[in-house]
Amino acid sequence: MLLEYFWLVPLGFVAGMIGSMIGLGGGFVMVPVLTFFGYAPTLAASDSLFAAFSNAIASSASYARQKRIVYSLGIKLALISIPGTVLGAYVSDEISSALFKLLFAFVLVGSGIYIYMRRNMGTKEYRLSKQVMLLSVGASFFAGIISSLFGIGGGTVFVPLMVIAIGLSMKLAAPTSQFILMFAAASGMIVHTVLGHSNFYEAGLLSIGAFIGGIAGSRLSTHVSEKKLRIFVTIILALTAGKLAIDALWVPS
Repeated sequence: MLLEYFWLVPLGFVAGMIGSMIGLGGGFVMVPVLTFFGYAPTLAASDSLFAAFSNAIASSASYARQKRIVYSLGIKLALISIPGTVLGAYVSDEISSALFKLLFAFVLVGSGIYIYMRRNMGTKEYRLSKQVMLLSVGASFFAGIISSLFGIGGGTVFVPLMVIAIGLSMKLAAPTSQFILMFAAASGMIVHTVLGHSNFYEAGLLSIGAFIGGIAGSRLSTHVSEKKLRIFVTIILALTAGKLAIDALWVPS
């Protein structure tokens, strides 16, 4: 039994390491892989959120020691996202596998565009005006929905929001995103558990790998070549999105 599912540990590690370095969580790696292996959308999202929570704890602890988390901002965005995570978990029960794959492909394309373009995002002055705060409320609620619906944590929304709209540097945005994902993933996995979507054994194996990957990723983030990592992840996302779209649209004759 253990050996049959042991591949979930290295999957969690790789996803957690990459996700920690770019602040998106590891769900954008884990969920497509689980889906390819025939996991139902609700199970894939639920298992991924358990791993994302474990990954966020590990990476946040490491980033906290590096003093790279903006707690005042992170707590606000995290609390706003929680109602969205509840809604996302309930919506996941009503969505078909084909539609899930197609929508997730669009999310991955958006993530890939962000990651590729992030080199053009310069460090700006940290600001939080009334207009930006209003935008942040809507964006955080939306991030909560996609976090729980797709099991990806919501970093694809939080990081661009903090960098482009709020003006946080990437050095602080990725760690702060991981801190936010700790709350978003926790609330999402609780609701998924209540709804009966979770497999604790498989989620536990993923979480073990993601926890170790989170520590490794946060430490590597100051040393790895961002350009090479960005290109590699963008290519993987593009290929994954294409495969998901084909699976969703292909109808056997």
